Amino acid sequence: MSNWHLLNSRVSNIIIVCWIFFSYFPGFILSAVVTLGSIEIFTTHEWIRPTPTVYFNCKEENKTELPDVKKAHVLYTFKGEESWQPLTDFVNKKCKRCGFYEKDSFKSDDVFEEWELCPSDFTAPDGKYTRIKEKEFNATFFCPQCISFASDSHSPSDGHKGRHSLDIALVVLLSVLFTTVLILGVVAGYKYWQKKKREQDQARFLKLFEEGDDIEDELGLGNII
Repeated sequence: MSNWHLLNSRVSNIIIVCWIFFSYFPGFILSAVVTLGSIEIFTTHEWIRPTPTVYFNCKEENKTELPDVKKAHVLYTFKGEESWQPLTDFVNKKCKRCGFYEKDSFKSDDVFEEWELCPSDFTAPDGKYTRIKEKEFNATFFCPQCISFASDSHSPSDGHKGRHSLDIALVVLLSVLFTTVLILGVVAGYKYWQKKKREQDQARFLKLFEEGDDIEDELGLGNII
């Protein structure tokens, strides 16, 4: 087996180990995406445009326009696979200031509602969160990865246990990676030693062969044969 194939095999083993680790410790996921499941607006604020331009936005992030939302009192549902999804993502338990807005032609954009969107809002088993603003909109969001954030924030003791488990998980991951690198280093060193030993044996054999030829030349055995 070539060194290239050996390297690919070792890299694959490391990837498998990391995948198993994150499967058993989902709370260690670095990003939790939020998608829009459905929305129904109850009113529009722009009188000049025949159809509204509705968008979602979190502070200091890019706007996400909802191209399908064109009429009030119509329930729009989504699969989470649309080109404009996801709406945002969380990298920790910190909340974000987000909201639904409608573009306005002459003044600042109209606001359906602004609120603090938090990972702890997604407490349903499937990571669902429903937001209702009277006379404005009814929307559902999904964030399955946020469930781990929400469970860690139920109580101080639970949060402490969650952090402690993550610390243990990190130690386990680092130990596995260190052991893997150590084993790979030992294997590489052993193969290098074998290669050098073969080279030395070949050099010693060639030297003995040359010395044998010299002895034959001195005795004149080569000419006799």
